[in-house]
Amino acid sequence: MTERVENARASILHQRPYRETSLLLEVFSRDYGRIGLVANGARRPKSRLRALLQPLREVILSWQIRGELGTLRMAEACSREPVLAGDALYAGFYMNELLMRLCVRADPHPELYDTYRVALTRLAELQPPGLVLRLFEKDLLESIGYGLQLQLETQSGQPVNPREQYLFDVQQGPQIAADKGENRTVSGEALLALHSGDLTDPAHRRAAKQILQQAIGRLLDNKPLRTVQTLKQMQASRGGA
Repeated sequence: MTERVENARASILHQRPYRETSLLLEVFSRDYGRIGLVANGARRPKSRLRALLQPLREVILSWQIRGELGTLRMAEACSREPVLAGDALYAGFYMNELLMRLCVRADPHPELYDTYRVALTRLAELQPPGLVLRLFEKDLLESIGYGLQLQLETQSGQPVNPREQYLFDVQQGPQIAADKGENRTVSGEALLALHSGDLTDPAHRRAAKQILQQAIGRLLDNKPLRTVQTLKQMQASRGGA
């Protein structure tokens, strides 16, 4: 059965050449989730779609779909695009890759879509990429059903003590550390900061990064993200220059 969708808000996550003149798109739609689309003729020199269907852009799309892959029927600009460069641009590509790897097709997450667009705006406003990404990662995990238990101790069920040190298990949550000097411990204060979304303190942000990357790595079967590998290679190149 063929489904037709009209005038859907969506963001372009990725594009690659398809056949001689077309593009294969991965899009994240607010109301329909992640969709794969063929944009016929989009690579032709005079096609207006060449500039429109760029990663990170928000567009209005119409398509028809049967099975997993649809055909693009219409594309229009949606809004003024946030301008990203440098680390902010790589942060945007990182979010796109996370959405492609962790969101299943045709599973709508409208609140996550809005969170994603707000994150891109914050990056364009030159907010610290680390802060923007940690909050996005947290919301992403919650949206796909893998939210973290950050408020209650695993064993006792008591509220986390901001003055205590914990070992954190991404599947179960925090438990009080027997050895307070162990390198893997995280403060209760940092756990509660992550829960509330207040990561203005760089120390809390570093703890959040460790926790969130552990949780995401588990979902990815510890297979590295291409954007992370590319950024590490660039940083290594800068260091060797």
